[in-house]
Amino acid sequence: MRDRISGWAGVMAVLVLVSGSTAGCTTTSSHAVLDVGAPVALADEPVHARISGLSPGEDVTITSWAMDRRSVPWRGQATYRADAHGSIDLDKARPTSGTYQHPDGMGLFWSMTPATGDPGTTSFVPPSSRQHAYRVTLTVAAHGRRLASRTVTRKWFGTGVTSRNLTVATDRIAGRLYLPAPGTPRHPAVLAFGGSEGGNSSTSTAALLASHGYPTLSLGYFDLPGLPHSLENIPLEYFATAARLLAAQQGVDPRHILAMGYSRGSEAALLLAEDYPDLVHGAVVYSPSAQVNGGFPDYATFAWTKDGKPVAEKLIPLDHVSGPVTALAGADDLLWSSPRWARQIVQELDASGNRYPHRALIYPDAGHGVGTFPYLPAGTRLVHPVTLRETDLGGTRAGDAVAREAGWPKVLALLASLGS
Repeated sequence: MRDRISGWAGVMAVLVLVSGSTAGCTTTSSHAVLDVGAPVALADEPVHARISGLSPGEDVTITSWAMDRRSVPWRGQATYRADAHGSIDLDKARPTSGTYQHPDGMGLFWSMTPATGDPGTTSFVPPSSRQHAYRVTLTVAAHGRRLASRTVTRKWFGTGVTSRNLTVATDRIAGRLYLPAPGTPRHPAVLAFGGSEGGNSSTSTAALLASHGYPTLSLGYFDLPGLPHSLENIPLEYFATAARLLAAQQGVDPRHILAMGYSRGSEAALLLAEDYPDLVHGAVVYSPSAQVNGGFPDYATFAWTKDGKPVAEKLIPLDHVSGPVTALAGADDLLWSSPRWARQIVQELDASGNRYPHRALIYPDAGHGVGTFPYLPAGTRLVHPVTLRETDLGGTRAGDAVAREAGWPKVLALLASLGS
C-alpha cells in the first residue's frame, strides 16, 4: 500500500572550507575535508561520506537537508566524535546523538524528518525534475562554525534509460514503461504494481530497475483514466495484456518475466505466476498475502476475475509456477499477517515440488513498509488515499530502512541470477 537508478559516478568529490579556532580553551580543526564517494549516483546506491582533517576527539554535527515535492524542507542530523586520526567514516561511525542511533552510512538520508507535519504519517516524495533527480545537502559544523558542505545528486534514471506513458485508449493498459539504454543486452523484465492505494505507484521502483538493466512496466490497475474506480472485479487478463506488451519490447528476455506486487498487488502477482506460467515466470511480492481477499474498499465484492468469473477468496494454489518466488515481509506488520503469509507461500511451493528458488525474507522491526528500494524517509503510519483512515503499518522507521537496504540487493541479485 505504498509507493514506494547503475554504477558509481567514479569520482571523489572533496570540499574544503577553512575556519579558525574558536575562542576560549575549546579547539576546532583548522580545516575539514568532506569526501563523498558518490556525488552523483542512483537513488538506491550509498553515498560513502567521510570527514577528515578534524582534531582527534572533536565533536562535530552533520546535517542533511532536502526539499520535497510540496516544497517542505526535510532535515536529518547526527553528532559524531572524530577518531584518533581526526576522521569520521559515516559507514562505520556510531552517532552520539541525532535522528538515527546506529552506524549507518545512509542514516542521514532515511532519517530525515519534515519541518512541518507528522513524520509518522509522511513520506518524502522528491520534487519532479527534468533531470529525474533530487538533491541532498550534507553540512559539517562544530562550535558554531560550518566546516564543510556538499550537495549530492540522487538519480532515478541511469544513463540512456527512457520511459513512455501507456494509456488504455492507445495501449489497452495504463502505466509507464521504463527501458534501459538502447543496445543493452537482453535482460529479465519486471511487471510492477502496487496495492489498494490505486493509481500508478511503482514508477520510482520501475525507473531504478530499468537503470540496473531490467526493463520494467509500472502498471496501474484501478483509479486511473479508463480503469475501474476501485479494487473490484479486476480482470487478470488485463495484467496478462501488460505482460505481453512488456515481453515484446526490445531488450527483454521473454523467458524471464517476473511479476512484482506490493500488498494487495501480491495476490495478482501470485495469480499471474500460477495462471499464466508461459508468460509470467515467477514473482517478487512485498508484504504479501497467500490468499485471495475480497474487493476494496468493499470487501463484500470480488477483487479479481478470470475468464469473466470471480476469483474466489481462498488460498492461492502455486503448483504451476514456472520461476523463482521471493516473498518479503516485516515481522512487525500490523496491517495484516504478511510474515505468516510469506512463509505460507514458501510452504505451498515446497508442497508442490517447485524446482525454482523460492524463499521468504522476514525482517525484524520492519512493518508493512518493508520495501522496495532504500534510503528515502518514510513514515510507519498511513492515511489511506482511498478510505482517508489512518492505519498503523507497524515496524519502525529504522527497521523499515534496514529491511529495504537488505532486501533490495537480494531482488537485484535474483534478477541477475536469471541471466539473459
